[in-house]
Amino acid sequence: MKKIVILSLLLISESFSAFKLGVTAGPHAMIAAKVAEVAKKDGLDIDVIEFNDFVLPNIALNQGDLDANSYQHQPFLETQIKDRGFKLVSVGKTVLMPMGGYSDKVKDLAALKEGALVGIPNDPTNGGRALLLLEKQGLLTLKKKDLPSILDIATNPKKLAIKEMDAPQLPRSLADLDLAIINTDWVVLAKMDPKAALFMEDKASPYANIIVVREATKDNDDVKKLVKAYQSDDIKKYVEKTFNGAILFVG
Repeated sequence: MKKIVILSLLLISESFSAFKLGVTAGPHAMIAAKVAEVAKKDGLDIDVIEFNDFVLPNIALNQGDLDANSYQHQPFLETQIKDRGFKLVSVGKTVLMPMGGYSDKVKDLAALKEGALVGIPNDPTNGGRALLLLEKQGLLTLKKKDLPSILDIATNPKKLAIKEMDAPQLPRSLADLDLAIINTDWVVLAKMDPKAALFMEDKASPYANIIVVREATKDNDDVKKLVKAYQSDDIKKYVEKTFNGAILFVG
């Protein structure tokens, strides 16, 4: 059974014997469905629960409505723990969804005009990640590298106008932006071509996605089976075949 949870703190209070895994819609949900198939062979029944939000899966996990989630990277988790006091921990890596720069108006960065409007995610972790990616392209410099914000922009030669937006809205807003820095999961969900990115993170990125559970359950057998399934050859082959290099297996 699959439940879709959209921007709501109220999870349906049904009782499931299955292991409840929270993911964001799109590639993470696709991968999780395959993980459920692999884990079933090992005796673990997984109920995949989809969210269209970055914060709710951690809230649901922390309060016991989920047994695990798989959609975020370590820097995002650490920020959530610091801000909200969650008792959550990572138990393994899964895939890297490289963040990239996309535009419907320019074909290369040299054509980006002075004063161009650039959209970035509005959550602190991915917003900082986007700024670091812009810095790597030589579009600006930052005063600090650890979770930078727009207040940390030191130089901005093109006088770019940085607009912070909800991450899922960025693909839909390309017509109104000159450039948008978008996570690959939202790119795929919007049926965009990840290979159309003007620039993108490489495999050295520290933003690999992780499997997260409550601290109290990190050593449970079911959690170990979940990690084993995610990091299996079956999932590696599935990711490589399905996403054709747009998403990288790092488990």
